[in-house]
Amino acid sequence: MPSFSSGAFDLAYDDVAPAGGGERTILLVHGFTSNRAEGWRRTGWYGAFERRRMRCVAFDQRGHGESAKPHDPAAYGRDALAGDVIALMDHLGLGRVDLFGYSMGARVALAAALKAPDRVSNLILGGVGDKLLGEREGPAGMERPMAKALLADDPETIEEPMLRSFRHFADEQGEDRQALAACTAADNPPLDRDAMAALPVPVLVLAGQRDSLAGDPEGLAQIFPHGRALTVAGCDHFSAIPHALTKAAVFDFLDGLLDDPFEGRF
Repeated sequence: MPSFSSGAFDLAYDDVAPAGGGERTILLVHGFTSNRAEGWRRTGWYGAFERRRMRCVAFDQRGHGESAKPHDPAAYGRDALAGDVIALMDHLGLGRVDLFGYSMGARVALAAALKAPDRVSNLILGGVGDKLLGEREGPAGMERPMAKALLADDPETIEEPMLRSFRHFADEQGEDRQALAACTAADNPPLDRDAMAALPVPVLVLAGQRDSLAGDPEGLAQIFPHGRALTVAGCDHFSAIPHALTKAAVFDFLDGLLDDPFEGRF
């Protein structure tokens, strides 16, 4: 298992290149409670990029998969997670990449693009929308509902269906629930809208039509000077990521072909 160091933590990654090498590299950042194998390999993205002769790099974010799993919420600040993306690029000697994050991974990918816009050719934000712009309300730290759901003794006592789904998914993946709770308990400032409005790279924001977590992709995309939005019909937060229409939208965007004919909806 290849790994790289970012700060005090060792993080696992995959580097999949097509035979003969690829002219472009895409770096994939998975979502909360997922990992590189579940979020990208099993859902067909590795093979899809290989068939398009693109080098595909994906890693397990800290707290997930085969990477280090600190139990301190301070280890999961957004700037530190974005730094992991840049550290992996430096480790592999990658100058610029296409960057694709899903759900929590979209937040991290966006933070990395804002941190180092000269290192990103195209940015894809999946499973998010205008709800990304809202400030977090309610309890803080380990008192947040997601943290409490992850640490509940019996998942069947979790009343909120979405929280229960994330808890079951974490259990299915054999993840460290204490580390995941610390991750969701991290205290992060609101996103810098002015920096987003000045981001000089093309941005695609996409989410499933029935994704109640994301909100409206258009509401987020319109902030970016080169933003585009797309809704994947019939999909929710979990079913959009493996869907063939999501792959088609991403590839069209990377090829510069995603334009008005789709009218923002697949």
